Amino acid sequence: MTSQAIGPDRSGFRLTPSDLGRRVMTRRVVGVLDGRLQFADTLGVLTSWDDGVLTVVNSAGEPVALPEKELVAGKTVPPKPVRRSATAPEPPAPAELQRIAARGWSALEQEPLGEWMLRASAGFTRRGNSTQTLGDPGLPLAEALDRVQAWYAERGLPAFVEVTTPGSPEGLTAALAERGAREAATLVRTAPLAQLVGAGSGPVGAADVRLFRAADAGWLSRYRRVGGDPAKERAALALLHSGPSVWFASLHLPEVADGPAAIGRCVVDGEWAGFAAIEVVPAARRRGLATAVMSALAARAAEEGATGAYLQVEEENERARALYDKLGFRTAYRYCYAQLDA
Repeated sequence: MTSQAIGPDRSGFRLTPSDLGRRVMTRRVVGVLDGRLQFADTLGVLTSWDDGVLTVVNSAGEPVALPEKELVAGKTVPPKPVRRSATAPEPPAPAELQRIAARGWSALEQEPLGEWMLRASAGFTRRGNSTQTLGDPGLPLAEALDRVQAWYAERGLPAFVEVTTPGSPEGLTAALAERGAREAATLVRTAPLAQLVGAGSGPVGAADVRLFRAADAGWLSRYRRVGGDPAKERAALALLHSGPSVWFASLHLPEVADGPAAIGRCVVDGEWAGFAAIEVVPAARRRGLATAVMSALAARAAEEGATGAYLQVEEENERARALYDKLGFRTAYRYCYAQLDA
């Protein structure tokens, strides 16, 4: 990483490597026409500054490499304003939103069973290690569930089945109950993205959050599901970075010296932005940090064209549900994970 001086003729360049993760505007020389310098502007998030080259991810999610020696101006800029009245998309059918969510958390191993999808990721998260049962498996339910159990047994994993209503076949819940499957309910909640963009304006707000394309060691140290098993750690890195357009957020506080005080993840897929991994260290809770993180991620998602937000939260997680209530999230539907006995 370098912070060499740009030179006296580039006095408009006011960026330093400390601005990594911020939204910036840059101007660079791209040529000379009729004796006059020609310029090009780039607006986006500064994600790296290495070996004299800055990388800025623009509103289309594309990384733009900018040689430092070509830059004549650069500064940090606030998030793009989003109208609070901006219309959110109508929530799609549960099956469609489940498929959108699956693209944003793409299992390492996937195998179709009719219209179902068998998914495995070394045991990291139930979503990455469960069978998505949307549509017809192409077999009688009893045979399909036998196949599910055998597939996971071959991999030394428990057999989880993701049941979505509506979406999963009629009779699946009863068939699972006959086998003594245990269920855990999850809520899928949606909200207009514009409401989130305007939420992070407290003493510690969205402007204090830094955004990156990759989860660094500090971010991972706060992600409580990582650690211990090397296979699961590799699966976690792959799943965390899967999705059409993934962003990681970190918020640092001076009094929290061993890493970020708060983190978050967002994946942008068309008009929908999915939020996950919203974590705040216990000593920094109740200060609006989670809201600030989600607001910064929402602003970036809005710049890429998203207008709706979704997330998945366990039904029994009352603290998280209370936060999402305040941010305008409402329950669209429920699904559950049913675990089949080995």
